[in-house]
Amino acid sequence: MGKLMRHSWATAALVALVPLDSYATTAAADQPPASGAFVPAFSIAKSENKNQVQYVVRVDDQCTPIGPAPVSAYWRMLESGPTQTAPILPREVVAYGLASQAVVANATSGTAVRIVLKAMPSRPLTIVTSRGGDGVCRAVATISIAGASAHLFNVYVHLKWDGVDYLLLRGWSLDGSQVVSETIKK
Repeated sequence: MGKLMRHSWATAALVALVPLDSYATTAAADQPPASGAFVPAFSIAKSENKNQVQYVVRVDDQCTPIGPAPVSAYWRMLESGPTQTAPILPREVVAYGLASQAVVANATSGTAVRIVLKAMPSRPLTIVTSRGGDGVCRAVATISIAGASAHLFNVYVHLKWDGVDYLLLRGWSLDGSQVVSETIKK
């Protein structure tokens, strides 16, 4: 594992966002607010149970991100039931919370949100929202996986007794033809 990852593993911090333009702002990672529609972007699952952290983008009627901090995260408490949720606890913000985010221009959709996973600061992630052919808003998170741009759908965290053993990034190739994955070991 290179120098890039070593400092992040000790804290097992997984998500913080890096400001990239003048719309950058600090954001709390808690249950999404009640206004606007929330479109799932990707999730983090871990080896200790079935619960997942879900990252969503709040969008308006045009599927455009709302406000300077449209991305939020919350727990999907799958061990309690398929619709159960909970906020990210203050002690979990270092691992799963959003430290900052930036709404940026995007040639395809007009607007995107740029974030960076704290454990991988050299891999910026761009979330683009759009309306699908069925009229439903969608969010696509793009990041480098195994050296190529891919549409991230899940980060799996394999835990060990003293922290994180490895991360498994999974996504679709940009052409949608195959699942790509990369294991990042300590």
